[in-house]
Amino acid sequence: MSPPVAPPGWSRWLVPPAALSVHLSIGQAYAWSVFKPPLESALGLSGTQSALPFQLGIVMLGLSAAFGGTLVERNGPRWAMTVALLCFSSGFLLSALGASLEQYWLIVLGYGFVGGIGLGIGYISPVSTLIKWFPDRPGMATGIAIMGFGGGALIASPWSAQMLESFGGDSSGIALAFLVHGLSYAVFMLLGVLLVRVPRNEKPVESGPSVLVGPQVSANQALRTPQFWFLWIVLCMNVTAGIGILEKAAPMITDFFADTSTPVSVTAAAGFVALLSAANMAGRIGWSSTSDLIGRKNIYRVYLGAGALMYALIALFGDSSKPLFVLCALVVLSFYGGGFATVPAYLKDLFGTYQVGAIHGRLLTAWSTAGVLGPLIVNWIADRQEEAGRHGASLYGLSFVIMIGLLVVGFVANELVRPVDPRHHVPAPKEAAHGRRQQSESA
Repeated sequence: MSPPVAPPGWSRWLVPPAALSVHLSIGQAYAWSVFKPPLESALGLSGTQSALPFQLGIVMLGLSAAFGGTLVERNGPRWAMTVALLCFSSGFLLSALGASLEQYWLIVLGYGFVGGIGLGIGYISPVSTLIKWFPDRPGMATGIAIMGFGGGALIASPWSAQMLESFGGDSSGIALAFLVHGLSYAVFMLLGVLLVRVPRNEKPVESGPSVLVGPQVSANQALRTPQFWFLWIVLCMNVTAGIGILEKAAPMITDFFADTSTPVSVTAAAGFVALLSAANMAGRIGWSSTSDLIGRKNIYRVYLGAGALMYALIALFGDSSKPLFVLCALVVLSFYGGGFATVPAYLKDLFGTYQVGAIHGRLLTAWSTAGVLGPLIVNWIADRQEEAGRHGASLYGLSFVIMIGLLVVGFVANELVRPVDPRHHVPAPKEAAHGRRQQSESA
């Protein structure tokens, strides 16, 4: 499938809506916690077990983005969005079958493995295209699109809760909700497939980066730089801290205030998930646009340093004040979303635009790692604490201390980021030949 080239007079502002249609759809992943309680009840699962589809989905997101990044760069955004549509929707259909048959492994396979591939390819599908359309404001451009991924749960959370209330929380009701999700998202993502375009002055990959300005680093060479691995640690730590709250958001707020005079209802918990999605979404456009003004390193200092402070406040005072708990969680999720939206521009600053999509894909393996670490830390510790007879906020105290430590590690890694040594740059006189060789090696 050839990348569709924009006709004369095409407005670059039509590209972000195309990206949003895909990202708003795959952003449903952040509403997974709404399905956790009914799945645990209907299929007799523990909290750790019910997190498995989400965890595997995030693992596959990172892996498919890493291995598919070069293909996305080569085949263009329309090809990538089509692959994402097919995988993401098929994952829901397989999950619907698994729920109907009460075969949990099918839900893990469908939502986690197949749907996770759709998450990864769909997530990176518009990134390099947007940076090429908006070279003057890369943070804002990627923030607009990636905002959709963070905001997907704002729609999916109340929608899923309403479907489960209407269809029932048993296995057949869950199956029907999965089916509706799969079919609806297929239609919505198709809008992005039909609308997306690449700039007219963009040369094919085989011609190399001769038209690009400034230092350029290939995807393979980027892996040999310390800057890539420092950023990998930064992203992994920031994501682990945010996803630790997000994956267990609905049961977490219920547990925190279960022993108080104002317990949280199921409906209110779903509303909390939607609020987190709004903060995630707002952080992606707000913080990433701010990074265009104050710089990428400075904005990550805010994400990691202030994020550790928010976790400390929740751990110390969260169970005594519902507004404080909610406010701190919203700030953490805004940093979580902002970190995702800012990192493509951070990569562009360090490595150039030559193969930034492929480099971004490889960096998202940090998300895969965090997608296992965050839920595993929170769920495993909560399960162990519950077995020991504890309840309420005490289920999460140790988890939050660990998250603070991880954010400090990320802060240090960010301080170590420096400009890439010129020896890693693609030499200008040899760009075309080198570009062809790098693409061959990456394939």
